Amino acid sequence: MESGPAVFAGAAFTLFGAGLLLWTSVRVRLREPVAEGVEQVTAAVLGSVFGAAFLAAGVWAFTHL
Repeated sequence: MESGPAVFAGAAFTLFGAGLLLWTSVRVRLREPVAEGVEQVTAAVLGSVFGAAFLAAGVWAFTHL
């Protein structure tokens, strides 16, 4: 019964992290702003760090089923 919430959390974290990494990489490759009003380097680094952290959290949740 407790594996249901873990699967949902793992899926949500993994999808969000992958989406954030994809968004950041596409915006950097097209040389468009990643976040409005923030320097591109700062936004790209923070987006990549948080995307990787959410992806790691999703993988961690899947490994603890």
